[in-house]
Amino acid sequence: MSKGKRERFSEEIQRFGRSLLLPIAVMAPVGMVLGLASALVQGYMIARLPFLGNEVLQQILIGLRDIASVIFSNIPVLFAMGVAYGVSRKEKGIAVFSSIVSYLILNGTINVWLKTTGNLAPASEMAQLGQGMVLGIQTLRLEALGGIISGLLAAKMTDRFHEIQLPVAFAFFSGKKFVPIASIGATMGVGLVIPFLWQYITKALISMSSIILSGPIGVFINIVMVRLLIPFGLHHVWSSLLRFTPAGGTYLIEGESFVGVLPALNKILFELGPEHEAWAMVPDLTRFMAQNQMLVTLFMIPAIGLAMYRTSYAKNKPLVKGIIFTMVLTPFLGNITEPMEFSFLFIAPLLYVTYVVLAATGAVALALMGTAVGYIRGTIFDFAIFGLLYENTRWYNLLIVGIPLAIVTYYVFAWAIVKWNIATPGREDEELADNTLLRDKNYDEVARIVIEAIGGKSNILSVENCVTRLRIDLNDMHAVDKERLKDSGTSGVFFPAKNHIHIVFGPNVEFVKNAVDKQMAVDKQVPL
Repeated sequence: MSKGKRERFSEEIQRFGRSLLLPIAVMAPVGMVLGLASALVQGYMIARLPFLGNEVLQQILIGLRDIASVIFSNIPVLFAMGVAYGVSRKEKGIAVFSSIVSYLILNGTINVWLKTTGNLAPASEMAQLGQGMVLGIQTLRLEALGGIISGLLAAKMTDRFHEIQLPVAFAFFSGKKFVPIASIGATMGVGLVIPFLWQYITKALISMSSIILSGPIGVFINIVMVRLLIPFGLHHVWSSLLRFTPAGGTYLIEGESFVGVLPALNKILFELGPEHEAWAMVPDLTRFMAQNQMLVTLFMIPAIGLAMYRTSYAKNKPLVKGIIFTMVLTPFLGNITEPMEFSFLFIAPLLYVTYVVLAATGAVALALMGTAVGYIRGTIFDFAIFGLLYENTRWYNLLIVGIPLAIVTYYVFAWAIVKWNIATPGREDEELADNTLLRDKNYDEVARIVIEAIGGKSNILSVENCVTRLRIDLNDMHAVDKERLKDSGTSGVFFPAKNHIHIVFGPNVEFVKNAVDKQMAVDKQVPL
């Protein structure tokens, strides 16, 4: 494979990884509501707080739980729409519509195959044979993978056919109207192949799971993979593999089979509760979930921030205080770790590797102690809901492991920063650039500086964003003025591929991207 093809393939994989953030962004806050409501209707909580037994309050909580659970009953649909929107480059609206059409056709086609080949399971055996009811259709339990397949097909059909012109007799079906039709045809072909391949795919994922699920080694490998893949934007792909495929294990709960960590955890957390015998499985599930992220967001990153502040030059301390505080508060409240990680990842990769090893070691310790805290995200709110409000979580293990880990992290970083004179925020020889523009939400000015610093509108091919980064394809990467980019308030600039730049702005990056789009639209020299 040529270098150009490798770079294009890498960008496609990153685009796919970013698309997984959309459904996860919905699941995370809804999961918090679901977790809180589910915890407060448990018998042990009512016994502890008698006012929770109020009939009206219970009806409200049960209603919230049931409404929120609709999201988790339709995870594949979320992934179909999210992937279609994130992966398609053109006409994202018709891509999303086509993804739902594709998902229905996929399940319908598999249903026909199962009937025709005599493999349609009776209702009593569906779970054991990996089948289930999806939107009223008995089909294979592909879970989120089915939605991802449908989303990818819809995105590709959209990009390829959204401008197709048909003969006059069929002109009504030209352009965007042809996309869902093409998606139906492509999905039928895929739906007939999947049942043949599924048994081999399942075996391969189960083989992988034998390593990932093998006690402390698997926990260590998982954290290493997640954190090392963050710079490439692929950590969501890895996490989804464990959450929604046999790589994360297959769990039998009350006679029903659950594939992947998250569906099993949903069943126990939100339906059965801590008093059910299935709760004994929770530590095996949460060892791959948010309790590990909590070590990073609640303990390690604050320690890193303190080390950076203490080692910053005296002249920069007043200004760097606000920058570092923001980088610490963002993951603490919002679970977004990239701004802090990018502040040292590219200038001190060995220090980042040390950080990864420390995080993985802490995760292993939590697993060995039988910790059962958390869901998807690792914020202080998640700790309160899924740690403190549920019984039998052993939430105190996070303090037992997290506090010493924070101390070790602080001293390792403080020593390394001084020892190797690492240019973390506040240790620049020149005066530190102010991020006033971002703080004041002056996104138009930020966009103007960005466009100017990367060579002007004529040098820009496309502009996108992920959670924290502005991602821009360029005609000529040598036209970029990195010093000028600092004036925009960015916390990091790097080139993951030729003629492709990432500019880190943190959680407000979407507003920067919108401002760039608006200014680009003023001059039609460059397509958006």
